[in-house]
Amino acid sequence: MQENENLLQESPETTPQPKTAHDAFDWSINKKNHIEYPAEETQKYLDEYEKTLTSIKDNEIVKGLVKSISGGDVVLDINYKSDGIISLSEFRDTPDLKVGDYVDVYVENQEDSRGQLVLSRKKAKLLIAWDTIVDSYNNGTIIKGIVISKTKGGLIVDAYGLETFLPGSQIDIKPIIDYDAYVGKTMEFKVVKINETIKNAVVSHKALIESDIAEQRDQIIAGLEKGQVLEGVVKNITDFGAFMDLGGVDGLLYITDISWGRINHPEEVLQINDKINVVVLDFDENKKRISLGLKQLTPHPWDVLGMDIVEGSIVKGKIVNVEDYGAFLEVSPGVEGLIHVTEVSWSTQPVVARDFFKMDQEYEAKVVTIDRDERKMSLSLKQLQEDPWNEIEEKYPVNSRHTGIVKNLTPYGVFVEIANGIGGMVHISDLSWTKRFSHPSEFTRVGDEIEVVIMEIDKANRKLSLSHKQIEENPWDAFESVFPIGSYHEATVVRRDDKGATVQLPYGLEAFAPIKHIKKEDGTTAEVDETLTVKVIEFNRDDKRILVSHQRYLEDIKKEADNLIKREKESADNETKAAIKSQQAKIEKTTLGDMDAFSQLKQQFDEAGEKKAEVVKEKPAAKSTKKAAKTEAKSEEEAPEEKSDEA
Repeated sequence: MQENENLLQESPETTPQPKTAHDAFDWSINKKNHIEYPAEETQKYLDEYEKTLTSIKDNEIVKGLVKSISGGDVVLDINYKSDGIISLSEFRDTPDLKVGDYVDVYVENQEDSRGQLVLSRKKAKLLIAWDTIVDSYNNGTIIKGIVISKTKGGLIVDAYGLETFLPGSQIDIKPIIDYDAYVGKTMEFKVVKINETIKNAVVSHKALIESDIAEQRDQIIAGLEKGQVLEGVVKNITDFGAFMDLGGVDGLLYITDISWGRINHPEEVLQINDKINVVVLDFDENKKRISLGLKQLTPHPWDVLGMDIVEGSIVKGKIVNVEDYGAFLEVSPGVEGLIHVTEVSWSTQPVVARDFFKMDQEYEAKVVTIDRDERKMSLSLKQLQEDPWNEIEEKYPVNSRHTGIVKNLTPYGVFVEIANGIGGMVHISDLSWTKRFSHPSEFTRVGDEIEVVIMEIDKANRKLSLSHKQIEENPWDAFESVFPIGSYHEATVVRRDDKGATVQLPYGLEAFAPIKHIKKEDGTTAEVDETLTVKVIEFNRDDKRILVSHQRYLEDIKKEADNLIKREKESADNETKAAIKSQQAKIEKTTLGDMDAFSQLKQQFDEAGEKKAEVVKEKPAAKSTKKAAKTEAKSEEEAPEEKSDEA
């Protein structure tokens, strides 16, 4: 214990040590001759050093100084504790890169596993490009890009190293067909759509053009006046008109304002890129619409129409429009006259305009009326010919026979044209003496020739009454004797409906049988083409009507059979009665002749009775004798009956 206390008292901290030759040596210097500073001093120096460096963070873009270019690498100083190295291939967009240039780089990692600063030129470009694209989308700024390739529906544009899509509809304000012509071009764009997730964008060159045009349009529209004449270029042609480029603003030239005459399509007058003068008809500053006219630059054709065209004049033109009520004949461009359907022919037969007239057909017509103030004119084709009805009685007298052409069929008759403008109607009942038709089409067709007799002339209403059956004599005078009521005939069913059947009699005559009168003997109804025996039950010469019945025929047959049976039965009854009467006479004679025999028999019975009384008095042994006598009496009693039968 005491020794320890002595040692403590003698420690170097309390006891001065004698100096030696090694006391002046700095033991803090290490083997590499480096001085190790205290931790506090070391941290102090480090803090002062770091203040001289740029403060950077991962995933940010900084400026870097090119210190050297060698061996395919670029050494960059970003004022950090170490330099960064980037492959020279990432600087292909800057072939003139040299030492001392500043470039933007992206800090991927301040210090990797080897303590190396990791930078990227490519990522820096993409991030800068994306920021530029987003700014264009948000603020409408203009960007530049190079068209690098063609793709489906548009083009691929390299905008600052980022690939974007340029739709075909956004290349220009006019339709573009040849996309290849734009590949390799540097153009300006506006960003119209972005996708933050996949860093994709859609750009438009058309938007730039439209914005420029909008400014020009506002200036042009501000100076527009109705009636102003402008020069324009045909930009596009549609079915309803043409769009004109008026130097930055579009106007529409409607098809109806292209020419005073009728045209079917603007291409008949205009072609794309034609440069023409047009007049401003109307415009809307709010809707930016301008209506243009071309025909208004020339006088209206009616204003310069020759004064020699008056009522009664003959004009020539072509059909430019066909309506249900007639057709329009263009006498000169912009001057038209109406040919009404009633002015086509002298015939009263209705004319179907769409069947008669064809577009672009040429006609000569007579001017019926003309109104230059209203710009209207009515024309006639039929008045170029003499009215055939003026001499109708001389050329087509009543009862004269003619051959005509079937022009039309109606449910009630046939319209026949005898000559141009002369025709009439054959009523369905005047087609045949003997047959009834449901429709004239059962007898004739349009275009067929038919012989007719003129029955009546109505000159006031320009109508003829015609008949076809009158070309033959009326056979009904003879039919009355051939088909009297009650006569029987063979008939064939030609038509049948719910009401009855039409049957054909001899000589082609048709008759009608009500449905209940064509019931057969088995209860079924006769079918078409079936032959029956019928009875005439009605004959009307005036109405040309015959009613027949198969049922009545069957009833007559049955009645006749019943009468025959009755007569045969009566005859048989009479014969029977006569035979009975004759037999009765014979029986009476036989009965009177046999009266004597009955008297004798009675006498025999009396005698037998007397004998029986005598036998009763005798002894019983005589029973057999009594029995024999009884048998004998019975045999005698039966004998007269046999005689009677023989009689």
